[in-house]
Amino acid sequence: MSVFHYDPFYHVECIIDIRPKMDLHQDSEADTVTATFELPGLKKEDVQINVHDGRLSVTAESKISDNYEKDGYVIRERRFGKYARTLHLPHGVRETEVKAAMENGILTITFPNVKSSVEATHKKVTIA
Repeated sequence: MSVFHYDPFYHVECIIDIRPKMDLHQDSEADTVTATFELPGLKKEDVQINVHDGRLSVTAESKISDNYEKDGYVIRERRFGKYARTLHLPHGVRETEVKAAMENGILTITFPNVKSSVEATHKKVTIA
């Protein structure tokens, strides 16, 4: 009998959500939006941020350590691999207005909360 508990559903949990955890905060006084991502163990060199077609994409990759033998793990809870998260930016945000900083595995991205001068119109479509 092993002293370690084997959980046959452990890998199912890993498959369910591999997106980095994120908080999104809107500051109405400063007219900015801040997205804060948890990327523990990663350095800024491991993270890429792209702005394209009104979308902000954050991708990162954590690599497995070569310090240990692959088959020697009894419990392995840390996740390794590629992570990605995409946000829709407010209409009118230019890529030069997106600012990012990373410290201690916390990525902070700030961009203006541009308010559209044109009110969004809604149209009901009838099914023919």
